[in-house]
Amino acid sequence: MITVRLEPDNDVVELHGTKTVLAVLNRLKLRSTMAIVVRDGQLLTPDRRLAPGQTLMVRKVTSAG
Repeated sequence: MITVRLEPDNDVVELHGTKTVLAVLNRLKLRSTMAIVVRDGQLLTPDRRLAPGQTLMVRKVTSAG
């Protein structure tokens, strides 16, 4: 199970069976250009593998033109 804290909404979601950052984003219905993913203060790319028990912060980003 991966614990995901969604910012700026402050929601917490638990996901089972997700093994990559891209899989987490897909389950949250986000594209990789729509959010940043952080684990222990490090930005993660979509291809990074995850292990059960990890906690991620997913921050939705918007562009203002």
